[in-house]
Amino acid sequence: MRLLDLFCGAGGAAMGYHRAGFDEIVGVDIVPQPNYPFTFTQADALAFPLDGFDLIHASPPCQAHSALTKGTNAGREYPDLIAATRRHLEAPGTEWVIENVAGAPIRKDLMLCGEMFGLGVLRHRFFEFSSLFDKPQQPHHPRHRGRISGWNHGVYYDGPYFAVYGAGGGKGTVAEWQTAMGIDWTDNRKSIAEAIPPAYTEWIGAQFLAH
Repeated sequence: MRLLDLFCGAGGAAMGYHRAGFDEIVGVDIVPQPNYPFTFTQADALAFPLDGFDLIHASPPCQAHSALTKGTNAGREYPDLIAATRRHLEAPGTEWVIENVAGAPIRKDLMLCGEMFGLGVLRHRFFEFSSLFDKPQQPHHPRHRGRISGWNHGVYYDGPYFAVYGAGGGKGTVAEWQTAMGIDWTDNRKSIAEAIPPAYTEWIGAQFLAH
């Protein structure tokens, strides 16, 4: 089974599909990704040919819709490529997945949280599936166990989760981020911050392959 991973980043999504059982994975990103663990092509994801793949996963940039952009980074301009991504994927009539944050304009067919998989991050992410896709089961969303570790208005809180984003103090070491996310093939902080936990796409990929 062949997977195309558009806007691949460092490969968080790709590793989950690999663990689920995909044999061949090709990642595409306009920015070099030296730590990508599978075949990588530097190219425009919106112009890359889609033929020959059993499933296409796309994670277009999320900054335009993230809560951080509306707060700390308010006023900055970020590209919004979701509509263009959907148009690109719909053209060949293949099975695809679009992943993004809560505020993104995608259909919320599935929501995954790190707590569903016993991870040290919450990182709620939403997934829209093509009409051909036999949609995965929505897992139970357990009650969050406590606070996110780190500084908040001058007070340090200890908790079972880490805020895996940004470069501010008190957000955890790279090793803590790797463990929290289930990522062990890169120690680049920015790459880890922009990834999704492989457990998310392992859940999706396993059910796709089962069908």
